[in-house]
Amino acid sequence: MKKKIKIGTRGSKLALWQADWVKSEIKKKFSDLEIEIIKIKTTGDKILDRPLAMIGGKGLFVKEIEKALFEKTIDIAVHSMKDMPGILPKGLVNDAVPVRENPFDVLISKNNISLKKLPLKAIIGTSSMRRASQIKHIRPDLKIKSIRGNINTRIKKMESGEFDGILLAAAGLIRLGIKDKITEYFDENTMLPACGQGALCIESRQDNQDIKSILQTINHSKTQISISGERAFLKQIQGDCHIPVACFGKIEIEKIILTGLIASENGDQIIKDSITTHISLAKQAGINLANQLLSKGGKKILENLKTK
Repeated sequence: MKKKIKIGTRGSKLALWQADWVKSEIKKKFSDLEIEIIKIKTTGDKILDRPLAMIGGKGLFVKEIEKALFEKTIDIAVHSMKDMPGILPKGLVNDAVPVRENPFDVLISKNNISLKKLPLKAIIGTSSMRRASQIKHIRPDLKIKSIRGNINTRIKKMESGEFDGILLAAAGLIRLGIKDKITEYFDENTMLPACGQGALCIESRQDNQDIKSILQTINHSKTQISISGERAFLKQIQGDCHIPVACFGKIEIEKIILTGLIASENGDQIIKDSITTHISLAKQAGINLANQLLSKGGKKILENLKTK
């Protein structure tokens, strides 16, 4: 068994919180293990003046960290699951998924005004095509403006008057201890979350059995099952978190309910459906759900996006 492990992560406040949380969870099981956190700057951190979809989307926040894994300068990488492409590079695995935080999206608005009561043509900040398309479907009058930067930077931009409201993941705000900023939570019926939203991806080298045995101790089986279905959906769609697709898995006793969505950029077209099956069939359900949505017009929507 290793005596020291190195955790690779982005350097944002949220990313460091997540890495430190994983460190503390491992330390609960292996108190003698020395754990070091290594900060790594990614392409997504360096390019802040353009929307993510314009600069590649897939893997923007993970490529440099995965390079460190391959070069063995780190032993594990901690990512936000929603930032992960549908397919991991050969030789890397996600053998453990810790318990999931709140998976839903939220609105933070000036003067705490709810979505329904926002003024006509209010300016909403988001870097997510998925959030933008779903919010436009509900309120076509809203003006969507791209916003980049960490959570606190985005909140400051909104408070300075640049935006009437911003859309964020609940999980990040909760983890940073600032959930009091939240105006409104959106459940899956209002805004379907990104695949893996609220969950962490702990990535490691496939051949590192010592690390695998350590990580298994912090795995949360229900979260892992839900994520396996959501990511099977994402892989079948051949997408990432920067196109307007969504999938959310909810476990009820021995069943998983997977709901998926493909939307047009302006939200005028939303194709949404659900599958309920036994938890042992979560991955296949994700594949089947993706195929259903693609055949119902989702394929055409995504093809139109690629031509823009």
